[in-house]
Amino acid sequence: MTAGTPHVLDNPALASLTGPHAHFAEKRGRVLRYPVDVSPWLALPDEPDAGDWADLAALAGPGTEVPLTAYAGQVPEGWEITFHVEGVQLVDDGLTTAPDPEAVRLGPADVPEILDLIARTRPGPFLPRTIEMGTYLGIRREGALVAMAGERLHPPGWTEISAVCTDAAVRGQGLATRLILAVAHGIRERGETPFLHTGAKNTGAIRLYESLGFRLRRTTAFLAARVPERLPEAVS
Repeated sequence: MTAGTPHVLDNPALASLTGPHAHFAEKRGRVLRYPVDVSPWLALPDEPDAGDWADLAALAGPGTEVPLTAYAGQVPEGWEITFHVEGVQLVDDGLTTAPDPEAVRLGPADVPEILDLIARTRPGPFLPRTIEMGTYLGIRREGALVAMAGERLHPPGWTEISAVCTDAAVRGQGLATRLILAVAHGIRERGETPFLHTGAKNTGAIRLYESLGFRLRRTTAFLAARVPERLPEAVS
């Protein structure tokens, strides 16, 4: 890659929605997003102009809160930043992956139980159709789902590991580590490279990921902004 050429992981939602996840894409102009019951992720161009912001506002609707993950610029006048957390992006740099004999593939029928686990552990957004984004694996104890991890964004050649969570009753048993390595194994089997995001202040998780063989690729930010109540004029 030549100097100055953007990497697909610099704007991973855009790379996903114009690549392997193009079948999900809802589009207005140059702005793309996942269906609202699949993922909150949306994609602006690398350098959005006034027309792109107008398209985003029209796509989302007045007063709606929208994520602007990985966006580092300023929002237009009238937009309100409602959430800002510094984050990091880590990539596989020597994971020792392996399938897990206790892990089971999760599907649409498991979504109610997944949503319950997500509500208790709060690893990040998971919606009714997030399961369609990739492979999700879980571990059950006495029939109950107690840990899970899966795949979210899918830029060409890469797959993001996400929704890593463990019920409080079974923490400390290494279930999250096992599931991360099992999900990563499936990604590697397809000839792709795992990556993930977490909060910059989530130092315990970062240490765990680095101990497994991830390395820091870049810092980023998780932002959200509220669309103005009065939408910009449509751009032809």
